[in-house]
Amino acid sequence: MPELPEVEITARRLSAALAGVRIESATSPGINALKTFAPPLDALAGRKILSVRRIGKHLVVDVEDELHVLLHLMSAGRLQLFDKRAGIKDRTSRLLLRLEGGGELRLREFGTRQAAWVKLLDGAGLAADEALATLGPDAWPDPPQDLAVLLRPQKGRPLQAVLRDQRVIAGIGRSWVDEILWVARLSPFKRAGELDPDEAAALRAAMLDRLGAALTLYEEVVHLPIPDKLPLPLRIHRHHGEPCPRCGTTLEAIHYEDQVLAYCPTDQTGGRVLKDRRLSRLLK
Repeated sequence: MPELPEVEITARRLSAALAGVRIESATSPGINALKTFAPPLDALAGRKILSVRRIGKHLVVDVEDELHVLLHLMSAGRLQLFDKRAGIKDRTSRLLLRLEGGGELRLREFGTRQAAWVKLLDGAGLAADEALATLGPDAWPDPPQDLAVLLRPQKGRPLQAVLRDQRVIAGIGRSWVDEILWVARLSPFKRAGELDPDEAAALRAAMLDRLGAALTLYEEVVHLPIPDKLPLPLRIHRHHGEPCPRCGTTLEAIHYEDQVLAYCPTDQTGGRVLKDRRLSRLLK
C-alpha cells in the first residue's frame, strides 16, 4: 500500500505538472470506485486544476470553484499522468480526468480487489468527510512533540498496531512502521500506553528520520511519469532472514494473513525471537 512518502512525492510531482491545466472531461470506468454523486463528476469539465496535495494517505486534487477530488489508493492504486489517453482495452482505469491538450490524469488499480476509491466534494463536503475528519495528526513533517501523551489512551494496544491506525497518527502503514520501530529500537509489541519520555522522543525522531530520508531519495529519483512501483528504501521490512544493518543479528519476522512484520531481536526485543503466527501460537 502506498504510504506517506509515496503519496507525498506523487502529490508533489502531479501538482507541479497540473497546476493551471484545464480539465476537458471526467469519467469513472471503475463503477465501484466513485463513492459520491453530488456534485456530479461532469461538474469538473472546463475547470482548472489548482493543486494536488496529500492528507494522510489520501490525495486531494483541488479544482477551481471549490471542487475537490479526494482519492485513496488503497493497496494497489496509482494516480499517474499520461501524455496519451487510455485505450478501450484498458482494464486498470478507475478514474479518468482528460486534460486540454490531450493528456490524462488516471487513477489505475492493479489486481481484482477494486478497493481504491474517489469522491468529488465541495469545500464543505471535504471538510466534513469522515475519511479525513477522523484522521489523527500527520506523522510527517511535524509529528506531535509528545507522542507519549498521544499514545497513552491506547493503553494495552501494541505499537505496531497503533502506529498503523490512521485515527491515531496518519500516514504510515506496514512498511514504514517496521522501519520506524527499528530505528527507535522499540519492540513492535511494546504497549503503546507505556512509552516513557525517552522512548517517545526516540519514536518521534525515528519518524522524522525514516520518512524524511525516503522523501529525500524520492526527490532525487522519482520523476514524471510516476512509475507503477516506486523504489522502497527499506532496511528491515521485507528483509527478514538477512543480517540487521545495525548489529548483524538475523532479522526475524511474524507472518500474518496479509502482512509480514519484521524486527531485530537484539535491538528491539531484548534477544527474544517472537513466536510466528504461522505456528498457530499466541504471542506471550
